[in-house]
Amino acid sequence: MSVANLCHRLQPQVSAPTATGFAEVVRRLGAPLQVAVAGRIKSGKSTLVNALIGRRVAPTDVGECTRLVTRFQYGTVDRIEVVFTGGRKQVLPFAPDGSIPAELGVDIAEVSHLEAYLTSAVLQRMTVIDTPGLGSLDAASVSRTQELLGAAKQDEGSNELDDTSRNAVAGAEAVLYVVTQGVRADDQQALAAFTAATASREAGPVNAIAVLNKADTIAPESVQGAENSETPVWKAAELLAEKQAALLKPRVADVLPVMGLIAESAESGQFTSADAEALRKLSTLDEATLETMLVAADIFTSWDCAVPTGTRLRLLEKLDLYGIRCAIGAIQADPAITAGALRRVLLESSGLAAVRARLDVVFAARADGIKAAAALASVTALAHASGNPAERQRVHDAIEVLLAKPEAHQLRVLEALTLVVAGAVDMPEDLAAEVLRVGSNAEIDAQLGSPGASRAELASQALERAGWWRSFASFGATPAQSRVAHVVHRAYFLIWQQLRENRG
Repeated sequence: MSVANLCHRLQPQVSAPTATGFAEVVRRLGAPLQVAVAGRIKSGKSTLVNALIGRRVAPTDVGECTRLVTRFQYGTVDRIEVVFTGGRKQVLPFAPDGSIPAELGVDIAEVSHLEAYLTSAVLQRMTVIDTPGLGSLDAASVSRTQELLGAAKQDEGSNELDDTSRNAVAGAEAVLYVVTQGVRADDQQALAAFTAATASREAGPVNAIAVLNKADTIAPESVQGAENSETPVWKAAELLAEKQAALLKPRVADVLPVMGLIAESAESGQFTSADAEALRKLSTLDEATLETMLVAADIFTSWDCAVPTGTRLRLLEKLDLYGIRCAIGAIQADPAITAGALRRVLLESSGLAAVRARLDVVFAARADGIKAAAALASVTALAHASGNPAERQRVHDAIEVLLAKPEAHQLRVLEALTLVVAGAVDMPEDLAAEVLRVGSNAEIDAQLGSPGASRAELASQALERAGWWRSFASFGATPAQSRVAHVVHRAYFLIWQQLRENRG
């Protein structure tokens, strides 16, 4: 990678501390993309983490572990490392059920964070960082999250965290922000803080998406236009997610609804054949009885029927009422459905597939670009922190040479996007939206806003927009707008070249 080559080339020309920092940048370039999962307390972050990983490892009940930052990464042997603030590490096994133990047996006031190593295919390409919920009454947990994310203000004269904390989380390149039904002002502030604290410093759709969790708890009658749908609960969730996206954009690429509890149970092996059989028995009850039982959780568990109360409680804990209703509907439609097929129905109904697909588009498919932008931000920060003007200039010149290369132009686009999103460059609304579209999408048809268009149509459109932005840069744009316009012009021109070269 060209950024890694730049670091290697500069190492002999800079001071020892800066060279050491460059070595860390190179190491991070070769590591999986790091995604921090953030949100308010009780938003279901840990449940969603478990669903994404495919194992129920993150503790979801309030306990000492939920007050700690936990990094889930790939390892050939499953283990937990407790990392103390002084750098000391203590290895612990997972609990018998495969989760992180509820009690660690150490003083958590002395713990920096947890490192959980898992033989999970998902973690081979993405490290997932579970953070304590914001808005917690536990001030120490909030402070720990802020410090590990690099968001806390440092003392005068100290512009970096200790090595343990910085290596733990401050380098996260992307953010998955979890909200529930009501987006609050402090959610927007917290999202801005999380995205600004990532290594890339890209506070926008380049490295952030949000999910509307617990979508199954949304009352369809509370969302206009949902009640008449064939799937009113899911329609209500989609409509609410659209409204939240309007509130949170351009901080995030999108807001997607998800039913985290159902996703976790279906994906992590919690849903068993015994659960399927219990649901099969419930499906044989008459319609009126079923409808009454599914009105509320207390009615569902207290009603007198052949399925034991304890079994119904377990179903509630795994699927909630919406999941139970969904599963029973699938059984009634196909009485011969297997437990495995029923699990797949539940997984499909949870919305997890769409979240994973969006993660792939926004994060995984653009991991190299996101990580390269993060690396250049780190390289620049290291050079500035050195206090040596000659060293700073040397690094600056090397970066300019790198960014002049066509293959590195995406980094210019990300930089321009950040300036526009942050309001540092004032652009007309329609042009800002176009910069946002070009910079925050991975596929060419999405960048051009023409999904499904032919290659010839896309090439023609790219060339036309390249010409328009070049004219705008030369006539009518302010100096700041002109710099952005030249970047967008070249982005369109490179798209046109790519389409022309790939003809036939």
